[in-house]
Amino acid sequence: MNDRAAPETLKDHINGRLLTRGHGKAWQNILVQLLAHESYEERLFVPAVAEPLLVWIISGAATVEERELEGKWLSNEVSVGDFFLTNSATPYEMRWRTSGPERFRVLHVYLGLPIYETAVAELYGADGCAGLQLRDVSGEKDQKLSNLLEMVHAELVAKHEPSEMYVQGLASALAIHLVRNYTDKSAPVVKKGALPAFKLRRVIDAMHDALGEEFRLETYASEAGLSTFHFSRAFKQSTGFSPSEYFTRLRMDEARKLLRYTEKSVLEVSMEVGYASPSHFAQVFRKMVGVNPSDYRS
Repeated sequence: MNDRAAPETLKDHINGRLLTRGHGKAWQNILVQLLAHESYEERLFVPAVAEPLLVWIISGAATVEERELEGKWLSNEVSVGDFFLTNSATPYEMRWRTSGPERFRVLHVYLGLPIYETAVAELYGADGCAGLQLRDVSGEKDQKLSNLLEMVHAELVAKHEPSEMYVQGLASALAIHLVRNYTDKSAPVVKKGALPAFKLRRVIDAMHDALGEEFRLETYASEAGLSTFHFSRAFKQSTGFSPSEYFTRLRMDEARKLLRYTEKSVLEVSMEVGYASPSHFAQVFRKMVGVNPSDYRS
């Protein structure tokens, strides 16, 4: 890849490019996203949401590292068919570097709480949800799980209209498989107040669309259907940051991509991510990234 890419091709190179995701009635109670990642990611925040998250590697291989916020990095070598499962009560960080020529592509699957709790109730009884937690898994293989996720992926990218009965059946089968094989009843259940994945996704998408505008807490609380007080508390539970802090981080992430992949001046980048004052932009950028914008580009 060239050191610079034309601005109009930026979305083909940025980290975590969303290729497609499930839309419509068939995908209720299960949020599915297909993403293509760049070969190197220096830091990615993974929020804590109400639902379990599955990440399944479709193509490519990489060294993936994870840690609690500001903690010690733990490393795994992963390839096609490996999966990650997290039901963490707190957000965490990931980074990776790929190996080999294949593009690093992953499937994200959030199982909605109604499906997950129905599976728990069937296997452990109506009171089972109170004392059950899925254990975290990093870079393991599970052929039965892969078979189910392959069918989810195929339905996601198929040209025909997705079948509600088929998708919901797969979601239920995934939930049963996870509860049967990956429960840890000894783990404390402290995951209260986190936003559902679809609400968090809606809020973050709205933030991305407004990086050049003034931060408005009321707008994002409305996206989540909550009061500003309850939204701020739930958002911080999910991400570890207040809404305004997270918004600033998104701005700085976008600024890094623009500095790296386009020929835009620092002033132009500053304006594009909502800073009328280049000196203020440089101050915030330096605080979060560790260097000045011009030094980062160099």
